[in-house]
Amino acid sequence: MTDKINEKAFTSLLPIFAFIKPYKMIVASALIALLLTAAVNLSLGQGVKFVIDNGFIAGSQEQLSSAILILIIMISLLAIGTFCRFFLMSLLGERVSGDIRKAVFNKIITLHPSYFEENRSGEIMSRLTTDTALLQSIVGSSFSMALRSFLMLIGGIIMLLITNLKLTSIVLVCVPLILVPMIVFGRKVRKLAASSQDAIADIGTYVGEIIQNIKVVQSYNHEEKEKNAFSDEVEKAFEVAKKRVKQRSFLIAVVIFLTFSAISFMLWIGGMDVLSGKMSGGELGAFVFYAIMVAMSVATIAEVYGELQRAAGSATRLLELLKVKSDITTSGNPKPINQTSQIDIEFENVNFSYPSRPNSPALKNINLKIANGQTIALVGPSGAGKTTMFELLQRFYDPQSGQVKLKNTNICQVALTELRHSMGMVPQHPILFSSDVWHNIRYGRPNATEQEVIHAAKQAHAHEFIENLPDGYSSFLGEQGVRLSGGQKQRIALARAILKDPDILLLDEATSALDAQSEHHVQAALDQLMKNHTTVIIAHRLATVLHADLIVVMDQGEIVDIGNHSDLLKSSTLYNRLCELQFDKSAS
Repeated sequence: MTDKINEKAFTSLLPIFAFIKPYKMIVASALIALLLTAAVNLSLGQGVKFVIDNGFIAGSQEQLSSAILILIIMISLLAIGTFCRFFLMSLLGERVSGDIRKAVFNKIITLHPSYFEENRSGEIMSRLTTDTALLQSIVGSSFSMALRSFLMLIGGIIMLLITNLKLTSIVLVCVPLILVPMIVFGRKVRKLAASSQDAIADIGTYVGEIIQNIKVVQSYNHEEKEKNAFSDEVEKAFEVAKKRVKQRSFLIAVVIFLTFSAISFMLWIGGMDVLSGKMSGGELGAFVFYAIMVAMSVATIAEVYGELQRAAGSATRLLELLKVKSDITTSGNPKPINQTSQIDIEFENVNFSYPSRPNSPALKNINLKIANGQTIALVGPSGAGKTTMFELLQRFYDPQSGQVKLKNTNICQVALTELRHSMGMVPQHPILFSSDVWHNIRYGRPNATEQEVIHAAKQAHAHEFIENLPDGYSSFLGEQGVRLSGGQKQRIALARAILKDPDILLLDEATSALDAQSEHHVQAALDQLMKNHTTVIIAHRLATVLHADLIVVMDQGEIVDIGNHSDLLKSSTLYNRLCELQFDKSAS
């Protein structure tokens, strides 16, 4: 059972070597340096023997000086080899960890949104940072130490056999006694390491959530409560870490005790042989040197073994993430968008439930056609399915049945990049990045010139307030645009969509966060922009969509009525109720 667990631990690390493979020359150079240092280390024992027998015991100053000179040359070679080995392996560790981070991020950024509904962002961040840092330590340091120690262990045992067979037998008898605790404690360390990594991920998730919602925490005076709750999370992680450290400490301590006890016993027997004339002082000195070398190698291997067990947990977590298959993928042979079609968007018998709520339909038997250049408004109470239609249009999810078409082509058969390039989204709650204004607006079209960015900002009625920022368009906006008001963030997001100039505009009540004056200007810009685009608007304020070509009334995931404003006032009870709640119907 134990052998299977250990085999599993190291098997989980094997895929990491795929990231090492491209750097064969660095690995080869490091191995040469490793072999050089191992050879020099093993030769030092013979140097010690030569110094004792031909220097101290023979009483020759000349021979002693020669022996010391040889030792200095060997130590110099050892230093050079160690520098090369350490530098190359550390460089390899940094390079490999960087490649793993890129591979994990490249995977994360293509995963379907439902994956992030089911997995915590803090845990994903922990895998990207903490786990890769641990693997960097393994590749850049621990693996090199383990290989060096293994070579020194094998070479040391060979030199022990050559030096004195009797004393070597004592050392070899003790080896099984040392391996048993390594296996037993190593198994426990691996289990606790995985738990420790999960506990750290919990802390990261908790902190991220609190920081993101700091205003809510402070407005409800929950600072002390959150301090106590966070303290509990830290203590949980500490308790798990303490158990892991305790097991590793036991492993190292037991191995060192058994190893050096064996050396002490061997030294006592060897001393007796020197006193009786059966071996020289130089032989005993060399043997002690090699025995200590073997002991240190075993101790290092024991320590690294614990690290490898811990790294196995991290490797498993990372590889699980790299193996995730996105539910949303581009067809192997994507079809081009048919630009001659008169119908831009079509929902055909669409039924959809979110993966996290499979038994609660978000859309039920949706049928809708939107012609080129039309402006369509989606209205209805919260939970009616309006936002879900936007999600399906951009193919963040696929319907369980039916199909969504773009210009008469099923969007599942269109390349994802081409599909999303044809659409521009302005959400009700705009998302900004921790960067300057240039970056946030240019996100709509990265290669846009400064003049094009400024023109888009002017159309969105954002240019004036941007100019008044400390550094104008180069002003840093803070995390999620925290330095701007809600209305200002909305106008930046609108400028981004205007700059993109997509075929289809998706507006989630794009003027909802604006004051009356700004709304007037932005609405004028939108009216101009919508003339040449197909536009779908989620409307919470009906006054903004009275002149839409069609108004789609939705309720509980279904389309209950379609028509213009005046027609719906006559035919739709729900639309009438919504109008009455917002403004006097007679005035309409």
